[in-house]
Amino acid sequence: MEKKNTWETYDAKQLKKLEKLCQEYREFLDSGKTERECIDTIVNTIERSGYRELDKVIKDKAVLKQGDKIYSVWMNKAIVMFQIGEKPLSEGLNILGAHIDSPRLDIKQNPLYEDGGFAYLDTHYYGGVKKYQWVTIPLAIHGVVVKKDGTTVEINIGENEDDPVFFVSDLLIHLAQEQLEKKAAKVIEGEALDIIIGNRPIQIDKTVEEKNTSKDSGKKKKDKDDEEKSAGKDAVKKGVLAILKEQYGFEEEDFLSAELEVVPAGKAREAGFDRSMILAYGQDDRVCAFTSMKAMLDTDKTERTMCCILVDKEEVGSVGATGMQSHFFENALAEVMNLTEEYSELNLRRCLAHSCMLSSDVSSAFDPSFASSFDKKNVAYLGGGMVFNKFTGARGKSGSNDANAEYIAHIRNIFEHKKINFQTAELGKVDLGGGGTIAYILALYGMNVIDSGVAVLNMHAPWEATSKADVYETYRGYRAFVEGASL
Repeated sequence: MEKKNTWETYDAKQLKKLEKLCQEYREFLDSGKTERECIDTIVNTIERSGYRELDKVIKDKAVLKQGDKIYSVWMNKAIVMFQIGEKPLSEGLNILGAHIDSPRLDIKQNPLYEDGGFAYLDTHYYGGVKKYQWVTIPLAIHGVVVKKDGTTVEINIGENEDDPVFFVSDLLIHLAQEQLEKKAAKVIEGEALDIIIGNRPIQIDKTVEEKNTSKDSGKKKKDKDDEEKSAGKDAVKKGVLAILKEQYGFEEEDFLSAELEVVPAGKAREAGFDRSMILAYGQDDRVCAFTSMKAMLDTDKTERTMCCILVDKEEVGSVGATGMQSHFFENALAEVMNLTEEYSELNLRRCLAHSCMLSSDVSSAFDPSFASSFDKKNVAYLGGGMVFNKFTGARGKSGSNDANAEYIAHIRNIFEHKKINFQTAELGKVDLGGGGTIAYILALYGMNVIDSGVAVLNMHAPWEATSKADVYETYRGYRAFVEGASL
């Protein structure tokens, strides 16, 4: 079953819309390189479209009606959005669900040390990464430092042209004979991914004030020697600490209550002479998060209530208070149902069971340079349109949600009616590996769920590639879904 390349289906008007959307998407990527930054960007965007914070609506004792827009943020790392539809919530929602965390390096809680004249920050990689891809590239530090008094210091260093950047060193090729004999997983060890943050010793003022010249010269010499000795030990580390204190207002001890993420420095870029692709960090899965949010914002009143869930921790198993396995979504939905005067435990269960969901996550794109890893008949192609994965998992579909045929037929009908270009895929050859999404977690409620999203080249690398056409087609597909799904 061959289909046209998606680019061949567009007219001039659609191409103009495509470019506008992708420009907004690149700006979204640039402003949201961490979960917290994504949430800030999303909240600022949706509030301009009339969304109100759930806690404020509860406090005002308002009653929600059709067309009302509500959102709830959890721990600054996850968000759920609702737009109330015409039908009762107990008849189900149309849900788009994506994740906003991406593979990266996390700064440890006791990270700062000096060795060989360099100051380092110790890291722990987050998510599935090829560790060797993270060496010798410019890196930025994003996140927050929370001091004991509750003051939060926001950190974003390395993105502006006049900012310093950071890096992980690698062994020079001239001495790398033994290193190159190692397996790729061992070429760079996890403990070797510490970032270099400085090389200049602290500057100590060794002059003695004139007013002290009359004092004992022996005491003056001893004080001076002590001062020089103190400056000599870990002087580079001390220099970095002095900068952190002066420019950012925190001490070494404050690393204990910090969340700092190391990500590739630089903005999302158009790729190719034809500018057909986007090259950027964090497209897994912010490409689906952005298109899901945008589909909600651009959709008017619907029969069924629309919902968009954007969560943290998918790359490490969807665990924790801000992951999809948390009950924050279910709790928020219960509050919304209470505000529509529909809440009961039974109605909540009916709502979840009758809902339809697209688990909005990326799929692997075919790479001709590594063709042997893919089944060409069942793989996504860049430019092939929105991707559906009936199942994910690993070998024998282990750990997978496997969507049923009736639901897939329903989605096909919606998409063909709206002329959405889509393709189906698996994540590589059967016995090579696999991956998971949040789909199976929502499926536990009994709702219909299928994985869908954008094909990504270089998935989980510091710089990932997508097709502008696939981004635009996925946005169109998400809109068609929230407007028309009702199985």
